[in-house]
Amino acid sequence: MWIVANQVIIENKKALFDYEVIEEFEAGIVLMGGEIKSIRNGSANLKWAYITIHSGRPVLIGSHISEYKGSTGIIIDPKRERLILMSKKEILRIGQKVKETSATLVPVSIYSKGNIFKVRVALAKWRKKWEKKNLLKERDLDRENRVQF
Repeated sequence: MWIVANQVIIENKKALFDYEVIEEFEAGIVLMGGEIKSIRNGSANLKWAYITIHSGRPVLIGSHISEYKGSTGIIIDPKRERLILMSKKEILRIGQKVKETSATLVPVSIYSKGNIFKVRVALAKWRKKWEKKNLLKERDLDRENRVQF
């Protein structure tokens, strides 16, 4: 969790490693009550989350936003499906790209813009096992080169 200029950012590091990002989009997210405070506290997880388009509406599935401890209202399921807010034109364009390229929509991060929470959504392709190994090797080499100088 990072706090940068009034923005709480929760990243999906697993997705950035497992997927190769083709294109990124910004979208809104529908949250209820204590979920907002939980995200501000950093108790959310996007590790195995993905986005599908059901009847023309993008839905975030598999995310986990813990219940806020001080909440006295309605109990909300932490793994419930959450609507993603995008324009109809953007949804159609992204849906077409998903069908053409057989890619996946993955949430990369959740952050706040003032009082509004946004989701950074990536159109991504799954990396093969050998591509992941090469990525780890490159990172190790870069780290060693930085330490030597």
